[in-house]
Amino acid sequence: MRTKGKIASWNDEKGYGFISPFKGGDRVFAHIKAFESRGRRPAVGDVVTFSMSTDVRGRPCAKEAIIAGVPKTAKPKQSSALSDVMAAGFLLFVVGAVLVSAIPVPILLIYLIVSAATFGAYALDKSAAKRGAWRTSESTLHLLALVGGWPGALIAQNRLRHKSRKQPFRAIFWAIVVMNCATFIWLFTPQGAKAWQSVVSAIV
Repeated sequence: MRTKGKIASWNDEKGYGFISPFKGGDRVFAHIKAFESRGRRPAVGDVVTFSMSTDVRGRPCAKEAIIAGVPKTAKPKQSSALSDVMAAGFLLFVVGAVLVSAIPVPILLIYLIVSAATFGAYALDKSAAKRGAWRTSESTLHLLALVGGWPGALIAQNRLRHKSRKQPFRAIFWAIVVMNCATFIWLFTPQGAKAWQSVVSAIV
């Protein structure tokens, strides 16, 4: 039996909220995954129909929720080959550049290590979002992407379905990817090589 109600509160950052049934009674918890109509994100005041269910702790929650007036859209694919190919292709290009001695090995290590750390940061943030725990700030995720972790971020967005549709996060992310790639290309120039040596000398 389906129930009709209105979204009384919604935290879009954490991806959950509460529905007030029109028939009265306690508010019902609703996670973003419960919504079948994904033409847009849920918002306070939306009229919805849903089925009652319980979570792993036995608490009442909504499932198969549909926002009134929003057509049902196809669920996104669990993975996008293009995103994975782009990230892997860039890392392979860096490997090739190292093999022909166009750039030093530490640059490859930076990309690999920071990408792995960035993937882990996305995974932790998604887990925190599900549990309602303390989140990793978007500025931290962007900083990791900027210093070389964007391949790992791209794979995480795709594989974990996290931060893959949210705006303006996506616009800022792609701007960062362009900036990082431009900097990487600059390292092939005499000025870039000299700047890298200056950084290494300062660290050593």
